[in-house]
Order: sequence, then structure tokens, then C-alpha cells
Amino acid sequence: MAEVRLQTSNDGIFKGDDFTLDSIFDIVRTGGLTWVDILRPDEEVQAFLSDSVNVDELVIEDIFGDASTTIQRFDDHRFITLQVRDSDNRLDTEPVAIILKDSLLITIRSTRIPAIEVFSKRMKKADAEDLELGIDFLLYELLDSIADDWTPRLSSYSDELDRLEFQVFDPSETYDNLLEGLHSLKRQLREAYKSIESLHSILIWMLKPGEHLISKETERYFLDTQQLVTTLVKRCNNYSVGATSTRDTYLSHVSLRLAESNARLSEVMTTLTIVGAIMLPLTLIAGIFGMNNEDLPEDAIGGFWGIIGLMSAFAFVMMIYFWWRGWLSVLKRQ
Repeated sequence: MAEVRLQTSNDGIFKGDDFTLDSIFDIVRTGGLTWVDILRPDEEVQAFLSDSVNVDELVIEDIFGDASTTIQRFDDHRFITLQVRDSDNRLDTEPVAIILKDSLLITIRSTRIPAIEVFSKRMKKADAEDLELGIDFLLYELLDSIADDWTPRLSSYSDELDRLEFQVFDPSETYDNLLEGLHSLKRQLREAYKSIESLHSILIWMLKPGEHLISKETERYFLDTQQLVTTLVKRCNNYSVGATSTRDTYLSHVSLRLAESNARLSEVMTTLTIVGAIMLPLTLIAGIFGMNNEDLPEDAIGGFWGIIGLMSAFAFVMMIYFWWRGWLSVLKRQ
């Protein structure tokens, strides 16, 4: 079942039990600027939008279908859809539909949105002079609340990026889950960009000359929000580039350490191979002359010392050969 909340510039907030959808326009006629917030719209809401508000069929399709970022102007109402950060523990964005008709602003969403609550407080505190600008001023307050919602979030991403960069370049300690942290930050920045870029596109369309999507009196407000959102887009891109650079640096350090480890292992294996190549013939000779066989010509080569001399000569010849081939250069470096 849909949750509906109504707030007016004159009478404050009405809860769902205080009114019905059919009585909304009675409140609008006496309440000044009116905001209707609809959470989890159902068939009753669809009928209200179609029959009472008389929105275009395309608007109904976008609200109850797969809506993308858009702004449209019809004969007696305007329709906006953009991506906004929701309030669950998973960082993702959800579409929010906005309908403006006369002095009525309607927001339609499927989940809790932190910026909506901020907008409600700002509407309560709005000056009478600002409210006289009409429903476009409420639209400005709503879009500005969405933009402001990302400002502290991006600051936290900046702090997280600084922390991860320090860990990547800290030679004194090895940190766990660095790569996972960098991937998580990249994902969060990607989701943030979806919402910020969506808002940025909407503001560009609104301020485009000749479109007449907002009143001349409120243009300066929307220009301020556009400057803020442009700054957020740049920050998001810069942080994303920084996270990518930090991740690449981390992977380069890992690859370098792995290459150094492989080089040391290769040196050790080369040394062991050389030692083994020398010892195997000596072991063979020792094995042959160590056999208890009277037919071996021990006396012909000088007995025990003759065997030792033969083994030493063979080892010396092998060392000279390995040195000539350059296989012993690792020993020279050490």
C-alpha cells in the first residue's frame, strides 16, 4: 500500500490519515504551495495521477515502468525523472519522479530517500518572499537538497581515498584487503556519478535557452545549484581517477614484489643447479671407486689421493666451463 504525505507552505505537514487522494486539491486551493510525497505507488495512485491530476500517459508509463533521466513539458504540467541516493545500507541510486502542476509538486519514489527529508525541513524554513516565487522555488529546493546530500558523501570518499593511498605507499607495514577497498571505493564513486550526472543533465536542460522549463525569477537559484553540481561532477571524476591510479600503483607494487621474489628464486635455483651439476659427477666417481671390487685400477691412478685429484680436476674443469658460459655471474653479483 502506498504511503502518502502532504505538506503545504501555509498549514505544515498532513499525514496519510488526515486526508485522501481525492481531497488533495481541496487542500491545494487553501494551502498555498503544496508538496505531495508518494512512497511505493500502487493502482490507486495511478488512477489519481491519471484522473485527478490529468498527467500525460507517457508520464504514467515512466513512473510505473523503467524510467530514465528525463524532463518533459506538457500543456499544464512538467515531469522530471532523475536518479537519487537511497537510504539503505547498500550504496545505490533509485529513480524519483517529480510532477509540477500549478502550485502542486508531487514526488513519487519506491524507497526511502534521505534528500526528501532534507527538502521537507527546508520547505518548513522557507521565507515567505521565496515562496512567492511559486512552485519553481520548491523544485529548486528539492534539487538543491539532492545535490547537498552528495557533498558530505564525497568528502568521506576523499578521506577514504587518502587512507588507501597512504596504505599503498606505506613501506613499513603490509595491509590486508587493500585491493578490495579500492574496488569498493570505485563502485561507490560509480554509483555517485550516476546520481550526480543525472541531476547535472536535468539542470542543463532546465537552463537551456528557449526551453522555458523554469521561470525567469528562479533562474539564478538553479544556476547556483548547477555550479554546485558541476563541482560535484568534477570531484567525483577526480576521485575516480585517483582511485584508479592508486589501484594501478598497488597492482604495480604487487607485480614488482612478485618479480623480485621470482628473480631471487631463480638465482637460488641456478646456484643449486650448478652445485648439483658439480656434485653429481663427483658422487658418480666416488661411487665407482668406493665399490668393493678387486678389478678396479686404484693403483694405476695413485690410490686414494689419485681419486681425490681426479675428482678435483673434474670439478675445476666444470667450474671453468660454467664460468665461461656465464652461469656463475650470479655468484659474482653476490
